[in-house]
Amino acid sequence: MTDLTTLLEVGGPLAALGGGTAFTRAKFPAVYWSAVGGPISTARLLSSYTSVMEACGLTVAPSRLRVLAVKATTRREVRPVPPRRGIIRPTSTGLRIRLRLAPGQEPADVAASAERLRHAWGVHAVYVTTVKPGVVELRLVGYDVLRRVRMPRKTDAGFLKVPVALREDATPFVRDYRTVPHQLTLGATLSGKSMYLRHLITGLARQSVALVGIDCKRGVELAPFAARLSALATDPDEAAELLPVLVKEMEDRYDLIKARQGIAPDTPDEEITSDIWGLPESERPVPVVLFVDEVAELFLTATRKDEERRDEMVTQLIRLAQLGRAAGIYLEVCGQRFGAELGKGATMLRAQLTGRVCHRVNDEASAKMALGDIAPEAVSAACAIAPELPGLAVAGDTSGGWSRIRTPYLSLGDAAEICRESAHLMPDLPALKPFQPAIPVRPVATPALALLPHPATD
Repeated sequence: MTDLTTLLEVGGPLAALGGGTAFTRAKFPAVYWSAVGGPISTARLLSSYTSVMEACGLTVAPSRLRVLAVKATTRREVRPVPPRRGIIRPTSTGLRIRLRLAPGQEPADVAASAERLRHAWGVHAVYVTTVKPGVVELRLVGYDVLRRVRMPRKTDAGFLKVPVALREDATPFVRDYRTVPHQLTLGATLSGKSMYLRHLITGLARQSVALVGIDCKRGVELAPFAARLSALATDPDEAAELLPVLVKEMEDRYDLIKARQGIAPDTPDEEITSDIWGLPESERPVPVVLFVDEVAELFLTATRKDEERRDEMVTQLIRLAQLGRAAGIYLEVCGQRFGAELGKGATMLRAQLTGRVCHRVNDEASAKMALGDIAPEAVSAACAIAPELPGLAVAGDTSGGWSRIRTPYLSLGDAAEICRESAHLMPDLPALKPFQPAIPVRPVATPALALLPHPATD
């Protein structure tokens, strides 16, 4: 009986502690990392740093001066020198540490050993970034941050910058239209492409930006945001009327820029500009972001008349993609597939779209359409996205860099409410007035009477 009581007194709390730790690790990984995982990984890093670096081949032979100093002061063995370690800075998702590389080393050497460092220090992933020549930063991620996305509180938000998703290294993925003016977003049904679009629209809705939509699925994707849209086309016929107006707006803005360039010779150099951002703020037109949902609907034709209309729309889209950046007009092109089989001009339009985001697709060819021409190694990562992870995508650009991202959940009702609250920020563009969508009036509920009236009787 005494042994049983002792077992219960000791084993009960231990079992409860172990069960609580396992539950916290599964359901609240950030809390587990801050309380348990972070201190353990920090202790591993501090105790095994030199031996791990030596095992990974990240050490160099000591200098002659160091050898002489060690031999003169001690009799211990002179060991190879690892990169100089900086201060370990803990975060809510992992650890950050800077390394000063030894002479003869390069950042690629550290990046090649990232997987070994991950196993040695017991973390989920290790990412290497170059801070400056000779200095790299190791970002140790303690758990899978894409399993349950929580956006950082502090993000690099600003005008025409939208933090839309979370990268696998726990940094925010910011859609910066000034840096990447046009983007192509691909994804199969229920892949999270619409969620990505909602975050973009709600992020821009809070800014002084004109939002224009082309949704040939009868507006089922973009119509809920009608309160904030300056123009909306819901079928190819309306799109064929809207695109020439945008091209004309772009040409008028170029005329404004040219007029500014033709100023007096004594004008300072800083007042001479080649885009709208060099114009004075009082003369600068508002930026325009064009969202094209299911772009394949613009390419599909049934008759010869439809082919003529298609060729005109594609030509206008290509002109906007080629010349729109300087005029402050940006494109967000979305679809399930986008390749040469859509018709003439598809490949040329895709070449103008700098940014690429590929969600889960139905075949490898679709992933190659999005990423094959900029980052071939990212195609396999896009094909490996599981259906039970909606919102997960591979983002890349024409520089060749790519990363896995995931968009947090945002309901359609919340996104529509944000657009309604931001309706007063809609800029006034007279050319787009005829295409402004009708805003449905929300019914007002009449209060129910507490007491039912009774007729008066004699």
